[in-house]
Amino acid sequence: MIRTASLLLSALAGVSALLFPATTPAIANPNAINPIPVLNGTTGLPNLVGRSRAVFQVTGMASPNNTQNYNVLGTDLGIMWDNGHGEMLTAFGDTAGFGFPNLLAGSMWAWRSNILLRSHTTHPAEGIYFDSVVRDMLGQARDLIPSPKIPFLEISRIPTAGIAVDGAQYMSLMSVRSWDDVGRWSTNFSGLAVSGDNGETWAELPETRRPNEGGNANFQMNAFLADGAYIYEYGTRSGRNHTAHVARVRAQDIANLGEYEYWDGDRWRKNDVNAAAPIMWGVGELSVMYNSYLGQFISLTTDPFNSVVMRRASSPVGPWSAPEVLIDTRELPSAYAPSIFPYQTGRDLYFLTTVHSQYNVVLMRTTL
Repeated sequence: MIRTASLLLSALAGVSALLFPATTPAIANPNAINPIPVLNGTTGLPNLVGRSRAVFQVTGMASPNNTQNYNVLGTDLGIMWDNGHGEMLTAFGDTAGFGFPNLLAGSMWAWRSNILLRSHTTHPAEGIYFDSVVRDMLGQARDLIPSPKIPFLEISRIPTAGIAVDGAQYMSLMSVRSWDDVGRWSTNFSGLAVSGDNGETWAELPETRRPNEGGNANFQMNAFLADGAYIYEYGTRSGRNHTAHVARVRAQDIANLGEYEYWDGDRWRKNDVNAAAPIMWGVGELSVMYNSYLGQFISLTTDPFNSVVMRRASSPVGPWSAPEVLIDTRELPSAYAPSIFPYQTGRDLYFLTTVHSQYNVVLMRTTL
């Protein structure tokens, strides 16, 4: 996510970075975009010595995907899901390239808040390669749901989850009002958008908006899990180091908030968002999936120390295990937003994570 309190300062910092490239690691997840993606920071894969390994650089000028060809020099998140027909869709968050489309925001960057790439990679041992991208008339990756990029109105519209239901694609996005302190931001609401043409065009669903107040404040950033007849929606407040909560809805009712049920710790409570009880603690951006090798559900997130961690559970509602560190913050202090690869890969667990020091997305692997 492009974290900035002053876009003008970011632009000035970019000039400085070209003249004086950074030689020390960035602080963990500052709320400011790396002004010069790739050039300001490492262009190689992180050298991890713990449980996980960096496999492939997915985005940026150092990636075999050559994402600069559609003006993606830097981006984050990388939320993956199957489109229902064996093709993987990946939504990225705040994206930087060269250009001047954001004059109201005073930005020197071609800044987009939500872009989409497609891939037929089903086993990522050699990397994730993209086949197509949703483009604008200039050929660059375009915003799927535009935002005005105005601080304290809506500075960005960030995708947090995606899922296919009955041939349609659904994305959950958060409307960011402001970037605040490190690891903290304020939202206006979260809500769904839908696409009937494999992600090429999207329509907002205003009736699905959850305002950042009351129990809906706990569902500003979301993750989806399909299990049986239900879609489970895991939610947290905006920012990191919060509790996670869970709701469920029958797949055909995903766009009907009145049909959602909320887990209160003992039972499901229909249409009562205030009943949702915490199921995890110390959570940031979240990804959840059933893992057939373990025979358990797993979740990935960052912990309060900014390590990438995994939890396990025998049920979508938990109880969830204590977090297991997959990438220690001392190895990679600027990692965030781990997202699980959507296809089963046996004992190898693949996931994407953003490396803020180069503001690009890297494929990781850990052995279960």
